[in-house]
Amino acid sequence: MKILFIGGSGVISRAATQQTLAAGHELWLLNRGKHRPIEGAKTLVADMTDLDGVRAALRGHTWDVVVQWIAFTPADIRRDLDLFRESTRQYIFISSASVYQKPLAHYLITESTPRANPHWEYSRLKIACEQELEAAHQATGFPGVIVRPSLTYGDDQIPLVLNAWNQSWTAIDRMRRGAPVIVPGDGSSLWTITHNTDFAQGLIGLFGNPTTLGHAFHITSDEVLTWNQIFRQAAEAAGVKNPNLVHMPSDFIIDCVPTVEGTLLGDKAVSVVFDNTKIKRFVPGFAARTPFAIGIRRTIAWYEADPARQQIDAATNLRWDKLISAYESGLAQAKAAFARESADAHQ
Repeated sequence: MKILFIGGSGVISRAATQQTLAAGHELWLLNRGKHRPIEGAKTLVADMTDLDGVRAALRGHTWDVVVQWIAFTPADIRRDLDLFRESTRQYIFISSASVYQKPLAHYLITESTPRANPHWEYSRLKIACEQELEAAHQATGFPGVIVRPSLTYGDDQIPLVLNAWNQSWTAIDRMRRGAPVIVPGDGSSLWTITHNTDFAQGLIGLFGNPTTLGHAFHITSDEVLTWNQIFRQAAEAAGVKNPNLVHMPSDFIIDCVPTVEGTLLGDKAVSVVFDNTKIKRFVPGFAARTPFAIGIRRTIAWYEADPARQQIDAATNLRWDKLISAYESGLAQAKAAFARESADAHQ
């Protein structure tokens, strides 16, 4: 099949790129040409904000599959409807599993779980993108498919909540130094983390299947862990037996650092368990085969193979230290106040 990836250089899309090529497909990448060319893939150089330039790059091409990795607003979808209405048999929009209802009315998430996220604008915009695509499919038969990844990582990403996303070695460095690491809540919330190679397998299984048109799919691991387990498995992979985990209420964190409301209350602070029945029905044989304990060891090994990769986010370190200091100070004052009250009551 002739396949176009719009984007294709992120944590999730890199694995899909590699597996698409390994499957023997003709893969084209549409991007700004700022990344190193990928062997085996062909490149169309254009900036998606330059519509004339994109039209020129796409001229004369038709596609079996277009995968849109970098659409974040309804305007992005409307642009793509115009660009690909007559030139693709299948258009896959990479959305987000964070679109699902927060808080959940039922713990088990299926593709029919309501979409509503009052805490995260990113998710609300993804919902609006999905609705734009659904309306186009219903009105004109546009061959849209929605795919919703949840937290997905690879060799170069340590997927710990509140970690520095672009310098994710920061949390491991703290663990190895014995410095405290923040875990939202009491760490018992259930969460699902998916390796990018597993996600890619499910995604590629959808390619070229006409029965997928108009459908939405999430593609995640079936493994469910608590955040305590996730942090401790990451620590163990890094050779740390007893990480210094500080449990802190999400509300407190958000009151101090409002910018994390989306990623906490809108996503990772709540329990998330996915039912993957639908993707398994459409892609027979699909199964996520990389447990987090195995995947995170590969990730740690990747960082250790080159010390230059072990970049630290100083601003995140300072923010964590300040939060922990404020929380522990307040907690100590509260304990002292209640201790005095108890002592006075017994006099």
